[in-house]
Amino acid sequence: MDIQLKKGLLEICVLASLEKEESYGYKIIDDVTHYIDINESTLYPILKRLEQNGALTTRSQEHNGRLRKYYQITEVGRESLLQNIRDLEQVNRIYQQITGRRGAGI
Repeated sequence: MDIQLKKGLLEICVLASLEKEESYGYKIIDDVTHYIDINESTLYPILKRLEQNGALTTRSQEHNGRLRKYYQITEVGRESLLQNIRDLEQVNRIYQQITGRRGAGI
């Protein structure tokens, strides 16, 4: 898969995984890897970028004697997720029109 396409999809997957409830890095990796491969060295820069863009907020809480950073989606993040989903749906419609076939079900 093209690296830029995968990068965009990973951001969508991360935001979607946080849509229902806040979570932390290892849990996000566990949730997302059911659909697309992601590891720590890929996830944490995405989380940092999303936080800098206002799509996520963070809080720290002690867990088993260590601080764990929790991520929560913001309204900006929800709007970004919805826009990305609309974009994917549009790409799917274009694919269907060009090929005459049903797309990936986006």
